[in-house]
Amino acid sequence: MRLNAPLQLALLRFCFSAILIIGATGQFAFGEKPEEKVPGYTEVDLGIDPNQAVAEYFEMETRRIEKKFSLKQVDGKTWLKNKDLYRKQLAEMLGLSPFPKRTPLKTTITGEIVEEDFIVRNLHYQSSPGLYVTANLYLPKKVTKPVPAILYVCGHARVVKDDVSFGNKTNYHYHGVWFAKNGYACLMIDTIQLGELQGIHHGTYSKDMWWWNARGYTPAGVEAWNSIRGIDYLQSLPEVDAERIGITGRSGGGVYSWWTAALDERIKVAVPVAGITSMRNYIVDGCIEGHCDCMFMVNSYGWDFPMIAALVAPRPLLITNTDKDRIFPLDGVMDVYWQTRHIYEELGAGDKIGIAISEGPHKDTQRLQVNAFEWFNRFLKNEKSEQLEPSEKTFTPEQLKVFAELPTGERTTTIHDSFVPQAAPVVPKSLEQWNSQQLKWKQQLSQQSFHQWPKQNAHSGDLNVKQLSSETQGHLKTTVYSYMPQAPFVLPLYLVEPVSNSKKNDSVTLYVLGEEDWKDFTSGELQKRIVAQLGTTCFVPTRGIGPTAWQGTKKDLTQIRRRFALLGQTLDGMRVWDVRQALHAVRKIPQCKNQKVHLRARGITAGIALFASLYEAEVDGLTLQDLSASQSSGAIFLNVLRIFDTPHALAMAASQCPIQLINAAPTVEDYALQVREIAGSKQMKIQRN
Repeated sequence: MRLNAPLQLALLRFCFSAILIIGATGQFAFGEKPEEKVPGYTEVDLGIDPNQAVAEYFEMETRRIEKKFSLKQVDGKTWLKNKDLYRKQLAEMLGLSPFPKRTPLKTTITGEIVEEDFIVRNLHYQSSPGLYVTANLYLPKKVTKPVPAILYVCGHARVVKDDVSFGNKTNYHYHGVWFAKNGYACLMIDTIQLGELQGIHHGTYSKDMWWWNARGYTPAGVEAWNSIRGIDYLQSLPEVDAERIGITGRSGGGVYSWWTAALDERIKVAVPVAGITSMRNYIVDGCIEGHCDCMFMVNSYGWDFPMIAALVAPRPLLITNTDKDRIFPLDGVMDVYWQTRHIYEELGAGDKIGIAISEGPHKDTQRLQVNAFEWFNRFLKNEKSEQLEPSEKTFTPEQLKVFAELPTGERTTTIHDSFVPQAAPVVPKSLEQWNSQQLKWKQQLSQQSFHQWPKQNAHSGDLNVKQLSSETQGHLKTTVYSYMPQAPFVLPLYLVEPVSNSKKNDSVTLYVLGEEDWKDFTSGELQKRIVAQLGTTCFVPTRGIGPTAWQGTKKDLTQIRRRFALLGQTLDGMRVWDVRQALHAVRKIPQCKNQKVHLRARGITAGIALFASLYEAEVDGLTLQDLSASQSSGAIFLNVLRIFDTPHALAMAASQCPIQLINAAPTVEDYALQVREIAGSKQMKIQRN
């Protein structure tokens, strides 16, 4: 269609006006602005949604653990050969290696209730000095010869009136009543979270106490230790047959039953109720989000949960659960059962393992109680049970309370501060001792902190380095690469160079971006400052930072971090791996291929860079800004504080390359300076700015 002359003229005038507006104002017609480019920063598409990537990662890691620790192909001879090692590893993962000293229990009875056919004693004991355990002991009224005993460990039941906690033992007391009426002694103990003294189970769950991971602390270890000392107390009683002791409890008490029975063979019969499921349920299906920290060991060796159950073999074991339990799903419970049953059958004890599944939700049903009673009667009393009836609640919380006034000087409420001792390395006396100490530390880190790193060397894998884009803005040229440190994570690497740089550099800076850096990086301010100061710089954010940041609420992000820990990792520990891989990825970039690499980071990320340098001999130097004085407040690595702390890592790094500290914590370099005085180690260079 041909436009008439007036329309052609009008159209030309409109287009010309639009061009003038764009040229004069930098704006598009109708008020639209062109996209502004930030020098040194380019948006990238890495080809995978961050939340999808981390979900795929958890699936892959779970599958790896399932394959590594499947019990279905393990023969009985091999299991018996390794059982003691596994038990030692479990104790270590519970913070019980070495075991605490068995100090006097100092048992004190504070009250007694006398019924027609049984009595109840209110008491407390100290599993360690100041670590009080409040309890009720249920006994048959007439005991003519020693009777079998049950250690009942309580689940998460909050019984509080007017801000006074009566302990979760009061909620479950009807179990103790039944046992006493039926010829058993039963010691029912409070937990530290919900006992009369209020300790903490929720350190990483809701209180941001991530240093628990670094210390290798879990309240599961305290609950296991309190239970073990409860067995000590039961065995000291003249009314109790020390060779016939069983353990049971539901939910939290279910898992404490697992810990105790797995560790202590004085438990002859175990009935854990709703206390365990598979790693897949916890990690992939999200059941971890329904559990506090007392439900998990510090999984340094990356176990799946049937490993714990199998440590009870060949002693009589009944696994019980309901079929609609959302936090202990039936498929995972059955997986634990079948794998554990295989070990029992290999040991010729297939008749000593059972499973009882009742209909219902996560609840202490009467059917579950009766299943437990029948099992104990069968294996502790050699009786066949018929038509058993559970007991009803008999007492008020006030009747079962132990303390009239809480004791002073108790450690129960703060036991997380001291239960797992922190290492306190001394300064070596010779260069030979120092070299030996470094080797030992590195071996311990590899075993206890970074055991779940991929097994290939950092430089041996295919990093899949790709160039994504290149552009020049102002005085900076930015070339964006991607690399894959560990499938399925794909991370960006930004190579930023000054355009007018006529000087040939022999080194490149690898700046590891933390959350505190990312905003400055996307604004271009960080690049301008660093490149002007140092020249060519590669900026790299690790997993979960910048373009790969995970979306969700604070609770969602907390549960992601808890998943890493349950897999035997920490998020920061895997970020160390990312930095190691980034160092090798940089060398695959043509203009950086033969250059020295200087590593730089600040804040929490400075700790990540510091530990990465311990494993990479080719790091030419370190610049660490705002380095924390301790790993308890810095980057979190599993068990690291059981080995050493930041000052000792700094001394190791200084033995390999020069270090520049900017605004670092006071005295953080003191240990390194003391080591430097050892003859022959004066090459250590640490400078403060």
